[in-house]
This record gives sequence, structure tokens and C-alpha cells, in this order.
Amino acid sequence: MTNALAVSGLTKTYQDFILDHVSFTVPNGSIVGLIGENGAGKSTTLNAILGLIQKEDGIVSILGSQELSRDTKEYIGVVFDGSNYPEILSPRKLNRVMKNIYKSWDEQVYFRLLKEFSLPPDKQIRQFSKGMKMKLAISVAFSHHSRMLILDEATSGLDPVVRDDILDMLLHFVQEEDHSILMSSHITSDLEKIADFIVFIHEGKVIFEKSKEELSGQYGIIKCGAAQFDALDKSDIITYRKIDCEWQILVSNRERMQKKYPEALVVPATLDEIMLLYVKGEK
Repeated sequence: MTNALAVSGLTKTYQDFILDHVSFTVPNGSIVGLIGENGAGKSTTLNAILGLIQKEDGIVSILGSQELSRDTKEYIGVVFDGSNYPEILSPRKLNRVMKNIYKSWDEQVYFRLLKEFSLPPDKQIRQFSKGMKMKLAISVAFSHHSRMLILDEATSGLDPVVRDDILDMLLHFVQEEDHSILMSSHITSDLEKIADFIVFIHEGKVIFEKSKEELSGQYGIIKCGAAQFDALDKSDIITYRKIDCEWQILVSNRERMQKKYPEALVVPATLDEIMLLYVKGEK
């Protein structure tokens, strides 16, 4: 399988933070979810991929090119958390701007999406709510025949119905084999619905890059008391923490753990729980 995006050794140093040799891939036709707590390095990673900040080291290959040329940018749709466009413009005036930026701009698609999202074409963007601004940014990203979408908290600020509609749009987008998505999100339930792979960043480092199928189908949490915890084979433990009188232990193969420890309660682990145990647990 070829990659729409390949990141290798991406490094950026700030006074109080280091993005430390981050590496991962986004295969063609897939959705990759980027997770991590605030300040973990998700936005820094996306900004470096897009050339918005200068990387110190590493290689980024996007749509087969290591150069972010105008032709490459033509096929990259970007949605950031926050206002993306001059707020004095209206969506109709923004259409004229985008026609001059993208050779592949499709105003029929754009105005159809404005209508589907109930966005008033002649109202100034500064009068839009956060959710409306996000829907506008998504409309733009879908209106120049993008092959790669890079989304930073794109479902943030949207009500559950609109969020669900957008997730359906994203799933439909990657039905084309040469279409791919890299999506950072704090709403891990969205990624559990649509992502094929998960990349977890913590303190500027990639902790793991795994298929969602492996995480949801195999990872689990053993919940037990102190005596049972002491009896566990410590090589089975990824990370653990104690909450009141209960021990929670993250394991990578819950079915095998259930057979090995038949008296223990072994439950599936959500992305939130996996992330929490990595961040707050002990190894």
C-alpha cells in the first residue's frame, strides 16, 4: 500500500517543548487519527507537515512529493480549529478569492455545501458562530477536489447531528483509493467511528502507531484488587494506575489475559482510556 503522507524523524525545538523525531504514515485510502493531550505536539506536527513552521530535521513526503509546491498544495484541503479566513468577507466573496487560489476550484460544489450546511452566503464570516466557521472551512476543503485532507479538531464546536454528517462525508471521501485524511481530534469517539489507524503523541514523541482494529479488538483493561495485581506477570502490563481500591492495568491482548487470569475482570479499552492510562499510569 502506498502512502499519501510519510513523516520521518520530524523535529522542532522550542524553549519549553521538543517535537522529537516524529514518524508515521497515512496510507492511501485511509483515515489516520492523531490523538494526544493538549500540548502533546499534534498542532506542531500538522503545522510542520504543511510548512507553516520551519522543521529542524526530518522528511515529509506528501502526495508523492517532498516539496510543497503550488501544484501539491492544490490537492491538500486544510481545516484548522478556529477562524481560517478574513472575517470581513462573506462566503460569496470568499468564493471569488478561492477561484483565484485554486485552479481546481468548483463553485458548484461549494455553494451546494453552503446550502447543505445552512450557511448564509452573504453574511460576514465574523458574524458566524464557531460551528458555522468550521462548516465553512470544511466546505472550502471539499470544493477544490482535494486528494489529502488535514484536519485539526475539525468536528470541534459542532452539534452531534452535524458532526455525524461530516463524519459520513469523510468516510465517503476516502472511498476513492487516492483520497486520504489525517485528522487530529479530542473527540476520540469520532475517531473510533471512522479512523483506520491511530497515532498517539505524548510529550512530543509518538507513543504508538496502530490500526484501530488492533486497539479496539485486542487491547483491554484488567480491573482487580491489590492481591490480584501482585500476582500478575509484570511482563503482561503496558501501564497501570490505582484508583481508590481498584487497580487498572492496560494490556495488549485481552482475550489471552482473560484465559491467563480467569478470576480477573478484563474489559475492552476505549481510546480515551488507553490515552489516559499511558499519560497518567505507571510503567
